Amino acid sequence: MTEQLLNVNGLKVNVEDREILHGIDLQMNAGETHVLMGPNGAGKSTLGYALMGNPKFEITEGSIFFKNKDITEEAVEKRASDGIFLSFQNPLEVPGISLGSFIRSALERRRGEKLRLWDFRKEMKKAMEVLQMDETYADRDLNIGFSGGEKKKAEILQMLMLRPALAILDETDSGLDVDAVRTVSRGVEEYQKNEKGALLIITHSTRILEALKVDYTHILVDGRIVETGDAGLVERINAEGFEQFYEQAVRMYRQ
Repeated sequence: MTEQLLNVNGLKVNVEDREILHGIDLQMNAGETHVLMGPNGAGKSTLGYALMGNPKFEITEGSIFFKNKDITEEAVEKRASDGIFLSFQNPLEVPGISLGSFIRSALERRRGEKLRLWDFRKEMKKAMEVLQMDETYADRDLNIGFSGGEKKKAEILQMLMLRPALAILDETDSGLDVDAVRTVSRGVEEYQKNEKGALLIITHSTRILEALKVDYTHILVDGRIVETGDAGLVERINAEGFEQFYEQAVRMYRQ
């Protein structure tokens, strides 16, 4: 029996008293990969932050159920410990805390126990090899002096180590060259091998999707999901762009 992981119903979200999302419905099962696409300013990142519980993104209506539990009012920290992970479009720099220490601390909180340094290092080395990362990055301050591609690799490294039940990737391929996209895609492919882990990939591009298995594609325009389909919907966007979906958004607004 398929396990439903995420159930979003009628979600409306405000940012600084302006409604950005106008009633989002989204269901995801364990093991599935969903893609959320749309033009800039459609509200894609807003949905990601709302699912993660960022207090700047005020939920005014609707609900979020994760693992059959209502998390609509839960704090970011609780959602993270429940198994939700968000890869930021612009990863934060954290001086004074090494990448390795940051991941180890997060793992210990998730597992509720101390980790032997040797075992942790061995596990992280394996994940870094997938991403073609030099081991010395583990001892560098988190994202300090990292290039854009290195920051994105560090985010995917955290995902591989934490093995969340739901990984939300917000514009992970933004600003990356072709080689960096391929490397990040390998990390995402590695995560997809976990049949119980679900992926929500938020993007306006299709480069990161080329090597991935996609189950569902959702088109978000003006704060509304106007169409849902399979991977073939990505091909339509590549060929025709998002213009075709604007009329659907207008019709939904008038209803």
